[in-house]
Amino acid sequence: MPNRPDMTNDSISGILRLASIESVVSGGFTAGGDWAIRFPAPDKLKFFACVRGAFWLRLGDAGDAIRVGPGDVLLLTVPEAFTMASDLALTSVDAHAIFAGRTTPIVAAGQGDDVLSIGGHVRFDRAHAPMLADALPPLIHVRGGTAEARRMGWIIDRMVEESTDGLPGAGLASSQLAHLLFIHVLRAHLASGAPIRSGWLRLAADPRLAPALRLMHDAPGTPWRLEQLAHAAAMSRTVFASRFREAAGVAPLTYLGQWRMRLAMHALRRGDVAVATLADELGYASESAFSHAFKRIVGVSPRRYEHPGEAAPLDADLAS
Repeated sequence: MPNRPDMTNDSISGILRLASIESVVSGGFTAGGDWAIRFPAPDKLKFFACVRGAFWLRLGDAGDAIRVGPGDVLLLTVPEAFTMASDLALTSVDAHAIFAGRTTPIVAAGQGDDVLSIGGHVRFDRAHAPMLADALPPLIHVRGGTAEARRMGWIIDRMVEESTDGLPGAGLASSQLAHLLFIHVLRAHLASGAPIRSGWLRLAADPRLAPALRLMHDAPGTPWRLEQLAHAAAMSRTVFASRFREAAGVAPLTYLGQWRMRLAMHALRRGDVAVATLADELGYASESAFSHAFKRIVGVSPRRYEHPGEAAPLDADLAS
């Protein structure tokens, strides 16, 4: 299929490529003594790591206080303001006042440098925002000292170096490191044993369903039947359908239809494939049949979707 991301490896990598995931290190701060910083609600996934020292974190105005220690890595997935502080009872300073006009990636907040925190954000194609955000809990907290955090330690150290040493290519290097850190946070979440919401992440992480998922991802235009997918997963139709729905939140063939539409959205946004070609590559008998399915699932026609400013939001089924 034109512009289809390489799906020859694992499904999670393929989905993240499709969503055009980009991770960016936005900077960090040092602090000491009494300090409190209020950050605005992020419009992207926000990650931060405590390189040294310790501080308190609170989401919103009434959230539980969370102690963040050295080596901890956190991923915030909800658009909610948060406060970092030596003492949450202190009056906080707006983050904009600290970071506005900065000339270096890491700025000083408060007295001393007992604490060093570095952070950034993860952005992706807006069409895939619900799929990604809904798969994750509001906050993932990987605590320092765990095996997962120790693996991230090297990445974080390199991020600090790239932010402070002024080396050639620091911007690109920082971005790649941030991307790798995001992958490790996802792995830590999967390895934690915490409940995973029904959706693409839970589905992609299920080894029993992996063979069937690979078929759908690698050959989306094939008219797969339920028995073929169940056979690939070495299950009966009934067991496969039940397990797939429990993991994905939708039936197998519904997921296949949604996956086709995600591929179509990706290709249409790039703008270098004809709708008729796309229909054929995705297994539809005609351009009309494809257009009808696209409008039913996405909410607008393929030709209108080619103009992002005019596209309607995804419907609930595709965003799940």
